[in-house]
Amino acid sequence: MEKSTVFNNRLLPYLLLLPQLVITVVFFYWPASQAIWQSFLREDAFGLVSEFVGLENYQALFAQPEYYRSMLTTVIFSTLVAALSLSIALLFATQADKNLKAAPAYKTLMIWPYAVAPAVAGVLWFFMFQPSLGMLSRPLRGMGLDWNPLLNENHAMILVVMAAVWKQISYNFLFFLAGLQAIPRSVLEAGAIDGARPLRRFWTITFPLLSPTTFFLLVVNIVYVFFDTFGIIDAVTGGGPAGATTTMVYKVYADGRLGGDLGGSAAQSVILMIIVIALTAIQFRYVERKVQY
Repeated sequence: MEKSTVFNNRLLPYLLLLPQLVITVVFFYWPASQAIWQSFLREDAFGLVSEFVGLENYQALFAQPEYYRSMLTTVIFSTLVAALSLSIALLFATQADKNLKAAPAYKTLMIWPYAVAPAVAGVLWFFMFQPSLGMLSRPLRGMGLDWNPLLNENHAMILVVMAAVWKQISYNFLFFLAGLQAIPRSVLEAGAIDGARPLRRFWTITFPLLSPTTFFLLVVNIVYVFFDTFGIIDAVTGGGPAGATTTMVYKVYADGRLGGDLGGSAAQSVILMIIVIALTAIQFRYVERKVQY
């Protein structure tokens, strides 16, 4: 007969939740409420003088062609980073899950990039592909490609996508590998006995059983692309050239910190927050239906 533990102290569950609730309120709800209120104000660059202007910041924001361009850039950037980081990590995880002699070392090397800060990762990739001094830009010039992410918009986008994907692969790899190791070997062996080839076993058995992990990583990667890639973009291109790599989160920083438009920057952050919440809700509402738990 199984024994159950009963806590007589009714306050204990609330005390255990209190640290997390405090962190959530202090670092999420309070800044979010401040951003919403600030989006209705017009302030000077130092935030000392403010005036309530209602929806003027939002009206001015949607009148800017640059803001719509940052939206398009964010869509392209987020789609490329999420798709590439998830697919490459899944490929590496399936290879690491095999019986290889150097599997532990391989797994360790795959995890290391996750410990690198986004800004540091951006600097590393920038120095590797710096037009005049980069060790990888010279071979590109030798192949006849005039590589210059400082002037060419497409090259700049490719560079920040590569840096962001490289940074996120390790995180996705960890969860995919854990999900693969949790799949019972008897299920895969049964598929092999039925005559299913490795590729067919992957798409009909392995990948459906990985759907909870894939769904979780899809949500996490969307949040990563929208927020955590700021350091990479700032270190690699600074949003340039000519705003080609200015995503929505970087525009919040550029307009608020560099441009001194605190009210407009707050309005952008509110819109960005609404978009991320909406995307997450859509994923839970529609994508999760195809997840097999």
